[in-house]
Amino acid sequence: MTAVLQRPTLVLNRNWQPINVATVARALIMVWNESARVVDPTDYQLYDWNAWSKLVPDHEEPFVQTVRQRFRVPEVVTLTQFDRLPTSAVTFSRRNVFKRDRFACQYCNKQPGSGELTIDHVLPRAQGGESSWTNCVLACLECNTRKADRTPMQAKMRLRKQPARPTWKPLYSEHASRMQSWSKFISEAYWNVELES
Repeated sequence: MTAVLQRPTLVLNRNWQPINVATVARALIMVWNESARVVDPTDYQLYDWNAWSKLVPDHEEPFVQTVRQRFRVPEVVTLTQFDRLPTSAVTFSRRNVFKRDRFACQYCNKQPGSGELTIDHVLPRAQGGESSWTNCVLACLECNTRKADRTPMQAKMRLRKQPARPTWKPLYSEHASRMQSWSKFISEAYWNVELES
């Protein structure tokens, strides 16, 4: 049951724009507290706690088992009050740099696989460069070796795009497993993350 409670649930604002990804446990609490409604992705019907708790899960559908009953697992919820877009900053991490740079070398554009990619400091640490969104990019092992402890200009290498902090998208969420039902609420552009110049 713990695994089911940790599954991802897409959170929409009141205008049905994606703003977060929560766990099933958190989503059910929001519905119970009346701060959210469950959205049925098949027909877009909204359910409050009372209505949702009366629905019986299908035979192969995931569910939450309590002492007295089974609850369907919500895949999408919409908030009842909040209508703004998220302003939360994307956490700088190795995982998020890989996502931002789309698992591609930012010098040669190759996608050799995550085991053949490394984090490169545009201004090398040896020259005072820091680990930050604006100074770190993905590089294949070949380009990283070629660049060494030099700047791209010193190494006569060109960056595809200037590194920048990405804007928040569900992709950057801690619970970012993509659910098929989310495609009705999230455009491909949200998943095909590109660097903003």
